[in-house]
Amino acid sequence: MKILAVCGFGVGSSMILKMSIDKVLKEMGIDAEVNNTDINDARGTECDVIFTSPELQQELQGTVGVPVYPVKKYMDLAEVKDAIQKYLNNK
Repeated sequence: MKILAVCGFGVGSSMILKMSIDKVLKEMGIDAEVNNTDINDARGTECDVIFTSPELQQELQGTVGVPVYPVKKYMDLAEVKDAIQKYLNNK
């Protein structure tokens, strides 16, 4: 499974989200490749799912061919886990 963590510029907040996703996946025993990137590169990057802010979710939906899930608090592991679980349940 390939996951993208996306923010506006692909450096700060997407790296924090990536680290949270990595922690949650490890806790869940799920092996996946997690990368962080900016919104423009996300549109051309192959992946299975994208996690991003609610604002960027609206911009990405319809322009990418994969599900996009919002996360408001990137360091809130419970919220990140909930978003990942929603994706897994709808896969």
